[in-house]
Order: sequence, then C-alpha cells, then structure tokens
Amino acid sequence: MQSLDLDVLASAAGWRRSGEAVALATVLATYGSAPRPPGAIAAIRVCDGAIAGSVSGGCVEEELVARLARTGPPALPQRIVFGATREEAVRLQLPCGGTLHLLLETLTDPAWIDAVLATTTAGGHVLRELKLASGAQRLVPADATTAFSGDGPLLRQPFGPRWRLLLIGATDVAALLAPMAQALGYAVAVCDPRPGHAGQPLAEGVTRLGGSPDDAVLAFAPDAHSAILTLAHDPRLDDLALMEALASPAFYVGALGSQRTSQARRARLAEVGVEAAAIERLHAPVGLAIGSRTPAEIAVSILAELVAVRARLGQGGAQPQAAAPELAA
Repeated sequence: MQSLDLDVLASAAGWRRSGEAVALATVLATYGSAPRPPGAIAAIRVCDGAIAGSVSGGCVEEELVARLARTGPPALPQRIVFGATREEAVRLQLPCGGTLHLLLETLTDPAWIDAVLATTTAGGHVLRELKLASGAQRLVPADATTAFSGDGPLLRQPFGPRWRLLLIGATDVAALLAPMAQALGYAVAVCDPRPGHAGQPLAEGVTRLGGSPDDAVLAFAPDAHSAILTLAHDPRLDDLALMEALASPAFYVGALGSQRTSQARRARLAEVGVEAAAIERLHAPVGLAIGSRTPAEIAVSILAELVAVRARLGQGGAQPQAAAPELAA
C-alpha cells in the first residue's frame, strides 16, 4: 500500500458524500512492464470523469472513464483485462506489450474508507476482504507483513500507516526536499528553532514543529513508516535529534555532511552513550552517491536512497549503506 492510495480513498469518500457516483479501480495483477503495482488504486467520479490516483500511465484511465460513461458503474465487482492482445496493448500504449488486470467496483457506502483512514492515521494496519462474486466485504486486523492478493475469488487489500518524514533544519535542501517527498507519498514535518530559519518558506501541507529538535522527534512519535533527516549542519541541533531518532523505530535516520563531519558525528554520539548498534543505523553522509552538489541534486540523492531503502525493506532485505553527497565540513 502506498500513502498516495490513502489520498485516493479520501477523495473517493468525499465525492460519494457529495452525492456523486464513484467507481474504484484496483490493479489486481500485471504481466510485463507496468507503471503501477498490484494494489494500486484509482477513483473515478462518474459524472465528469475526474480521476484521483492511477492504475496505469493514463491510457487505461481514459478507457475506464469512457466505459463508465457508456455503462455506468457495475452492480457487482468486475474483473477487466487490458492488453490481452498485442493490438490492444499498442492501442492503449501499455509499456512493453504488458497486460493489466483490474477490478472495477462501485463505491456505495464510504464508511469502510472512514474506518481504514482512522486505523491508518492511528498507526495501525487493516485488511479489506472483498468477495468478488457478491460484493460483500469486511475489515479485519492486519500487520506490516500482510500481503495484497487479487488472484482468486477474494480480494485481500491491506492498508497501513502513511509514510512520514521529519526534517531537522529549515534549509534550502529542506525546502526542495519537502515537496519532492510529498509527491512520493510522505507527510512531511520540519523543525528548526533558529530565529533566522523559522520563517523559511515551505511547501503547502508541511507541518512546522516547534521546540528543540529532540523534543520535535519525540512529538513526531516515529514508527516503522517514519524517516528522520538532520539537515541543519549544526551539531547543536543535529546531534540532539539523532540521539532520539536512533532510539526510535524509524526505518531510516540520516544526517547531512561530509565523510569527515560524519565520522566526528559518530564519535560524539558514542561519547554521549549512544550504543554502537544504534550508530550503525545512521545513514551518514546521507543519500546515494550520484555526484550531487547543489541543494536540488542533494535532495534527489536523499530521496533516491529513501526509495531504495523502502524497496529493500519491502523485499525483506537489509538496508543499503549510505554513500553520500560530499559537502564541505
């Protein structure tokens, strides 16, 4: 489940409450190349074809809008296959001749969406089970290991907490990184108590946390869907945040700086009693080594590593070691 899918569900529920007919499309399976994975969701407002989310690069969504305009939303969940023939794959511009299996259903009562959003906002996991033959559904408890399944008579659709990102330091890197992270589905918060940085313009929707960085980490309440980055390049701020962050369940903790700065930072953390195993979790220098120098390039390298770490964790593997943009000490 991607955090962006929760936004799709919220949009769908809002449309339905406004009295609009709404259809949900879910990717059941893909064969060949596909831009969206199984479990991805799109919502379609039938009256005008407005779309939230996606299940392809856009071509299939247009086909779904046209189908709904012709036939209306289905009475029962309906399996649809796109790209079953080479001609159709070419017409729909499916990548590499891929085949896309979708489930199209009508959103009648958005109460189940409310329950999903409430559970995930509280940090929990929930599984939606939908019987394709009858449309009967229920929500049952789940955990982070619960997998999506759409290849049988029962759709099993897990939802988990939103991915979150805390940035320590309202810097130029943070200003660029925040909207990029939001586009990847992160809810972003920033803390910087320095008077000269408190008014740094940030992207719409970014939360500002007050107080000292260590208090901000505690208020952020990191979980396994959280990442924490120190970007202030000021030990007085960064170290305080890292002491709390490395003791948290956050899946990623990183610190901006050069190799020399990072070595000194690790030594300071050890001196104040941070355990060696916790220090080993620190990605410092932060980001993938792509030769980044400018703030925008550094933001890209950081997000690239976040993507890599999340993908590795999703496959049950170890986190890749940080290898960084080099900054002056």
